[in-house]
Amino acid sequence: MLVKPENLRGAANICSDGGKRPLAAMFGADETQRGGGLAIYCLFYNAQKRDLDVLKAEFPADGPLNYPSLTTLLPAAAWYERELHDMFGFIPEGHPDLRPLVLHESFPEGFHPLRKEVAVDCQCHGHREFEMMTSNGEGLFEVPVGPIHAGIIEPGHFRFSQAGEAMLQLDAKLFFTHRGLEKALEGKTPMEAMTIIERICGACSVANTLSFCQAVEKLSEAKVPYRAWLTRTLALEMERLYNHVGDTGNICAGVGFSPVISMGARMKEYLQQLNELIAGNRFLRGLVIPGGVSMDVEEKQLEEILDVLKEVERVYADMVHIMWEQANFVNRIRTTGIVRESTAFDLAMVGVGARASGMTRDSRKDMGFGIYDELDFDVVTETTGDVEARIKVRVGEVRESLKIVRQVISKLRRNAEVELVVDLGELRTLEGSWGISESPRGDNIHWLMLDENGRIDRSFIRSASYPNWPALTVAVQGDIIPDFPLINKSFELCYACIDR
Repeated sequence: MLVKPENLRGAANICSDGGKRPLAAMFGADETQRGGGLAIYCLFYNAQKRDLDVLKAEFPADGPLNYPSLTTLLPAAAWYERELHDMFGFIPEGHPDLRPLVLHESFPEGFHPLRKEVAVDCQCHGHREFEMMTSNGEGLFEVPVGPIHAGIIEPGHFRFSQAGEAMLQLDAKLFFTHRGLEKALEGKTPMEAMTIIERICGACSVANTLSFCQAVEKLSEAKVPYRAWLTRTLALEMERLYNHVGDTGNICAGVGFSPVISMGARMKEYLQQLNELIAGNRFLRGLVIPGGVSMDVEEKQLEEILDVLKEVERVYADMVHIMWEQANFVNRIRTTGIVRESTAFDLAMVGVGARASGMTRDSRKDMGFGIYDELDFDVVTETTGDVEARIKVRVGEVRESLKIVRQVISKLRRNAEVELVVDLGELRTLEGSWGISESPRGDNIHWLMLDENGRIDRSFIRSASYPNWPALTVAVQGDIIPDFPLINKSFELCYACIDR
């Protein structure tokens, strides 16, 4: 749907069916080099069509960039509109909080890096105001945490407003190491972009690569070989397994539950060694490529995978049993960090965070990409929306991923196809395309448009962590500050994915 800027809010209400269909993504594009102006794209989930509905508002190249804010209609738009303001200069009238999101104090006012007029290697220095939001009143005080943390973790600043130990409000300042990847991708061919795409996030390498490749492949008439889809599915589920197993242990680090931490780390190591067996590296990079996969998985490797997974399944079951039999631990995680289903829906949350609050959204089922329609697995959900629920969803998803991997291996053994990759031929240009995959944290969406020469004109990356980060500030309210590590780790949100 194409609309004028002043009609964007009304059109968004229609596309979202009055707020019943969540906002999947919202991003800008500079189309001035093609004779157009600036544009805002809104993507909406449409599970009934198993598709994303696309809404576009075009702004004249020399006209105002004002439009009615969508945030009061669709709360999930809040971060997207702040980023659009930073990166392009769009002005959402009526936005409740238009502070900078991505560009911090060291950037000059009026600098909008995703406009075509700004060079990839530009140097910019300046100053802008960035005010942290806090609560004021007698007996209230602030607790600043970060951006530099103890341990190996990326930077993020958290400012708590406290009444005693109770957290009244949390404001999170992120994007400290934003890399400008979407700008860096401009002018590259899809194959040249792969090195960057695989490194958006170490923990979601397969998911990001698969989403991008699907966007590329939709611009071709070629069909990805079936064996390639089997291998891709194996890699995606192996990525989910090593993340979920490791994250289960990491959550327990919030209370110093050392035996479970060690067991999770040990099993994650076993799984990452399997990754290296499959792809030659621990993060499964280089395996998924446009048109298919770069290498096959041989019978000896399949046998090794099954053997290791049998041991991981056994030890993981012991680990979970140890967790649930510790009453003090269960007491700490039950009713802690609650996100209600209505909040999860309003924020368009995805993945474990959404499913722990009662939502059934899972792109493997909803969008049916690849061969997932052929596989027998359940979408695991809980309803309490607390730390305990998010752990239970992970535990259930480990079980389901093990089930999927065994089905895929059975299919690989029966499949005699030798073709692993297909030549995509000439790709369609000046046409928007998207890809989706279910990462360990939820669905990752990539949107792509190629210019007349087949090079990237605009690439937009929306990781699963992006819509889930705002939920953290809601989840902590009313809990005590010692519970923040538990709550934070139960979401296991990624910094690198948003620092794209």
